[in-house]
Amino acid sequence: ILIFFSFLTTIYAYFFQNNFLIVAGVLAWLSSALLFFTLKHKKILLILLSLSFSAFLFSYINGFKIDFLKAFTVNQYLLTLLIAVGFLKLIASPKKEKNHLLPKGKQSFIKTYLSVHLFGSVINISSLLLVADKMYKKSPLNPAQIVLLTRAFASDAYWSPFFVAFAAAITYAPNLQTYTIISFGIFLAITAFMITYFDVTKDKKFNIDEFNGYPLSLETLYLPIILAILVLSTHYFFPNLKVIVLISTFSILMTLFILPLKKNFSEALKILKYHILNELPKMKSEISLFLVAGLFGILIGSVLTGLNFSLPFEVFDYKVASLLLLIFILLAFIGIHPIITIAMIGDFFVNANHTLLAMTFLMAWSTTVSTSPISGLNLTIVARYNCSAKEIFMLNIFYALKMYIVCVICLFVLSKYLNI
Repeated sequence: ILIFFSFLTTIYAYFFQNNFLIVAGVLAWLSSALLFFTLKHKKILLILLSLSFSAFLFSYINGFKIDFLKAFTVNQYLLTLLIAVGFLKLIASPKKEKNHLLPKGKQSFIKTYLSVHLFGSVINISSLLLVADKMYKKSPLNPAQIVLLTRAFASDAYWSPFFVAFAAAITYAPNLQTYTIISFGIFLAITAFMITYFDVTKDKKFNIDEFNGYPLSLETLYLPIILAILVLSTHYFFPNLKVIVLISTFSILMTLFILPLKKNFSEALKILKYHILNELPKMKSEISLFLVAGLFGILIGSVLTGLNFSLPFEVFDYKVASLLLLIFILLAFIGIHPIITIAMIGDFFVNANHTLLAMTFLMAWSTTVSTSPISGLNLTIVARYNCSAKEIFMLNIFYALKMYIVCVICLFVLSKYLNI
């Protein structure tokens, strides 16, 4: 209930009374505190909280300025998108498929990849779980299936405005050019698919001719398309409105409008009640991480600002962006989530070109999520489908290297396009 009211209060604060954002932040932190002891993986959160407290003490003792409002609410809109997408899956989840007459081989691989990618771009990890559950019921996941699931889903982060990565990017680079980002991101997603398809068809260990996939019905894509049209057209006429707030608002409005049409009113109420009471608390890991990462980033920023820290370059161009992307990837491989790195450095790039910066953030998120053994995606696959984290890493490490090279070329082109 606290999570839900935090969600509603954030949208209200944005459109009507901005100082209400702190109320939304308090509700989110309260919900996180209540759920904290039920978390399985607390280590990274405890480390971040300890470092945040140390940074606070250091800033306080030295008289450095601390923006407490920002510290507790910096990722509030990001959380709102995360919650909104959860509601969206109530109406956007594809229908149950009949398992007979499903294609095998390359055709099946392509259709299944597109299913996971297109639905994942809107309903996030739910699409991956729908497909992976069907695969796992038949037999343990084989290398081709693991590669498909990780890469098809992770490559959504390159372009999808409905993805949490996009929300993180827009939080710390609010002046980005939305259509430029989406255009370059779609190119990267297509390139990721082509690299993946080439990998699985040329390497015999994937045995692609015997691949069994579970394509989802593309008929239900009309919902994501309607949402995309609503968000992008509204943003076109009102460019000052945050894209992530528009997505969150239209997601809940569409859910409230379409769910009673698909079911009946009383059934819709039951589904909404169940979702709020049982499904929202399952987001506890992401909610806690985003809240604590935001707090940590702002407090570390206060220390660095107080110490007159400055970046060792004057212009944020493709060279600096490429180096930053490499640092993101290496840090992710040793266990530091991209959101933590983004929160740490975000404030120091306020004068950089936000489109180039946001593209770097999205590239980092997508490239690391598919490969890092400790990413949320791979931890889910390891825990739910009894896979090996080492196997996932080895299957995707050379893919990550190839995508890094493609990303560097893209950053160069984008830099020239933006006249940097």
